[in-house]
Amino acid sequence: MDKMPITAKGFAALEEELKHRQQVERPRIIEAIAEARAHGDLSENAEYHAAKESQSLNEGRIQELESMIARAEIIDVAKLSGDKVKFGATVKLVDEETEQERIYQIVGDPEADVKSGRVSISSPVARALIGKGVGDTVEVSTPGGGKSYEIVEVAFR
Repeated sequence: MDKMPITAKGFAALEEELKHRQQVERPRIIEAIAEARAHGDLSENAEYHAAKESQSLNEGRIQELESMIARAEIIDVAKLSGDKVKFGATVKLVDEETEQERIYQIVGDPEADVKSGRVSISSPVARALIGKGVGDTVEVSTPGGGKSYEIVEVAFR
C-alpha cells in the first residue's frame, strides 16, 4: 500500500467526512430502509430500492475514506521551509502571456480543489513546479494548450 501525502487540514476533513457518514448518514439510511420495508412488497417498492442504493453508495465511500486515512502520510506544512517548490508549498505564478497572477498550494489528491487554489501533487501543474524556484519559468501542458508561467514566490504556510 503506497503512502499518500496529505496536509493536516486535508486529513482532518477526511476524518470529519468519515465520522459524518458513519454517525449521521448510516443511521438515517437504515431508518429509511426500515420505513420502506414496512410499506410491504419489496419487489415493487421504489423507496426501498432507492434507500438500498443510497446505503451501497454510503458504505462504498466509507471504505474509500478508511483506505485513504490508513494510507495517509500527514505533512505539517507549517514546519516546511526552503526556496524550492515541494509538497505543501504555496506558489505564486505569473502567466507570461497574460501577466495574470495565480496562487496554488500543492496538496494531496483527496484535498485538491482548483477553484480554491489547491492543486493535486499528481496534477500536471504541480509536476511541472516541483523542484523549481523563484525566477524559474515552467511550461505546463493543459487541455487548452501549453502555458508558460514564471514563479514569483514560494511560501510554506
